[in-house]
Amino acid sequence: MGRERLVFDGWIAALGTASGTRVVLGHWPDSPFGPFSDVMLEDAGGRRTLLAPTAPTAACIAGVYRFDEVRTAPVGVRVDGARWEVAAGPLDLWFSVGRRGPLGLALRAVPRPLARRPAWAALAAGPARLLPGVRTRGSARPGHRQWYAACDLRRITGAGAALDGADLGPLRPVLPPVRFGFGSAPATPALVRVVSTIETPASG
Repeated sequence: MGRERLVFDGWIAALGTASGTRVVLGHWPDSPFGPFSDVMLEDAGGRRTLLAPTAPTAACIAGVYRFDEVRTAPVGVRVDGARWEVAAGPLDLWFSVGRRGPLGLALRAVPRPLARRPAWAALAAGPARLLPGVRTRGSARPGHRQWYAACDLRRITGAGAALDGADLGPLRPVLPPVRFGFGSAPATPALVRVVSTIETPASG
């Protein structure tokens, strides 16, 4: 059976809140579905929810990651300098990012063509394991493989969120780790520029 590769080039932001809800935003200016954004939520009780803008994007993401609920809803992202604003169905979110540290500056030196190669993800797998729960390659579902390459990193310095009108409280670490896929996000809230490649069984 043949394999199909889907490449998503964009940003992943992960943050925790005082309510215990953790939020992971995927913002993809370049993807097989065109530009789109999605949000993954895990609440204090461990319930995992996907908010995706269309049925095809929801099906693709839910085919790779694990959720208790999948909802199709508009997901809008507005970036104004260091401030990001997200409106995703029942979720309203904002966060601000700080300056790049040494790791962010080093990651920006990674050429984008290199970041798309599985060999680069394999090379980065060792250093990534120094961060608890973080993996650059793996699988959450049978028949699927995925690898990440980070190309930039900035810390999230402030955030606010409301879900169904209820305030989720101020910014907190991403703890406990989220359980959507084969790896988790770093505990420190961060915005990461990534190239994410998903390999799936070819359709047809």
